[in-house]
Amino acid sequence: MKTELKAKFLQHLVGKKKDDQGFTLIELLVVIIIIGILSAIALPSFLNQAKKARQSEAKTYVGSMNRGQQAFYTENDSFTSSVDAMGVGIGTQTANYVYTAVAGSGTGTTLFAANYSSSVNPTSGLKNYGGVVSLRTAGTNSEVTSLAFMCETNNVDKQGNEAVDTGATSTGCLATGKPIK
Repeated sequence: MKTELKAKFLQHLVGKKKDDQGFTLIELLVVIIIIGILSAIALPSFLNQAKKARQSEAKTYVGSMNRGQQAFYTENDSFTSSVDAMGVGIGTQTANYVYTAVAGSGTGTTLFAANYSSSVNPTSGLKNYGGVVSLRTAGTNSEVTSLAFMCETNNVDKQGNEAVDTGATSTGCLATGKPIK
């Protein structure tokens, strides 16, 4: 009986070795192809999200500059070309963008201020933003109020000032920009 047990044990070991041989070349290739396809799908999406995160900085800053211009006008009856004078606590340059404020000339409802972003590296693929604060007559009692809007450039090779219309009656974007809601 001992020899019979030894024979069965050896057969069991030989049979077990066949099960533990590992992966075949085809199985490895299938796994590599699946990983390649998934990375080809996920990588562009990941890079696009990183770009959107950098662009959100410019949206936030230009929006803050618009609100800063409105507050500055309320206190001083004029707009400013100084980002520091707005008192919003932002710098004129970050790692991704340079920010510019322009106080337009004019009086009454033709007075405006424009705020722009320009990407530090023009080849970075980042879109730029422009914002305008202007004065408008509201209602029939000739009450003057401020109106602010912001636009995003359609193409990455355009600067923020190329997205907004700074005309005396402007309330929107140029053809090279689209409104930000």
